[in-house]
Amino acid sequence: MKECGEDREKEGAYAFGDNMLELASWNSFYVIIGSAAGALIGLQFVVMTLISNRPAIRAAEAGAAFATPTIIHFGVVLLLAAAASVPWHEIGPVSVVWGSVGLGGIAYAIVIAWRMRVQAIYRPVFEDWLFHVLLPLAAYALLSGSAYVAHSHARPALMVVGAATLLLLFVGIHNAWDAVTYHVFTEAKEQPEDEQSR
Repeated sequence: MKECGEDREKEGAYAFGDNMLELASWNSFYVIIGSAAGALIGLQFVVMTLISNRPAIRAAEAGAAFATPTIIHFGVVLLLAAAASVPWHEIGPVSVVWGSVGLGGIAYAIVIAWRMRVQAIYRPVFEDWLFHVLLPLAAYALLSGSAYVAHSHARPALMVVGAATLLLLFVGIHNAWDAVTYHVFTEAKEQPEDEQSR
């Protein structure tokens, strides 16, 4: 009877240690992706500063619908990378972070969909709905789901979190590039000729 109890303790300790080794093996991935997100946040600020000097018509509601989510997604990637790099003693606390970020992100994606509908500066096309609402919503749903299964299936949960984090990073890169090209090419054509000649 005592041996059976010791075996269960060893199995529990192995499962605990195995989960933490799984998380530790992702350290390099999150160092790379977190650094990329941090650098892209800084680059987005530089680009927005340069664009703000142009004499184009702007509206706060369009920025809240299209520019702010990009920074939020990059910030979430940075947060997830930081959370995964913390020396946790068990997978429970980091899974709470994943779940909280996932649920908050789902709510935020709904807010972004509403903001995109009510702003009147730009009429969104399918690509805008895909990259500003649908793909972020999928990434945040994956994060929420990974939190639910992290205790019983740590390795698949970590793979899902990695995929969701990469998806948010690539969505942010696409949206930042899309915003810059819109301001540089589309708005330049729409400006009156007297403004362009200044």
